[in-house]
Amino acid sequence: QVQLVESGGGLVQPGGSLRLSCAASGFAFSTYRMSWYRQAPGKDREFVGGISSGDGSTNYADFVKGRFAISRDNSKNTVILQMSDLKLEDTAVYYCNAVRRVAGTGKQNDYWGQGTQVTVSS
Repeated sequence: QVQLVESGGGLVQPGGSLRLSCAASGFAFSTYRMSWYRQAPGKDREFVGGISSGDGSTNYADFVKGRFAISRDNSKNTVILQMSDLKLEDTAVYYCNAVRRVAGTGKQNDYWGQGTQVTVSS
């Protein structure tokens, strides 16, 4: 049974920091690209950043560059989103995503967590 369980969300003041975790189980975690997305009320879900399965290279949306950092620990099947200098507009539900192509099928496995709420407010 595939599971992605996010944790670490909460209420933080502008300029503060939060560390989100995503614990994965039920699939070959180390072979999946892991990403974080977020969805604010009334808005579409948007990409925050991702980390590859191979060399651990990362990429980020422009609006979080320099403030957020993604890391993974394949020995613990965990991916981390370290957020700093949080802004009011970072308020959203943050989701963990795992994706990997299925060889020879043209399809991909695509898994999502249930999300964790991050609220930035003074």
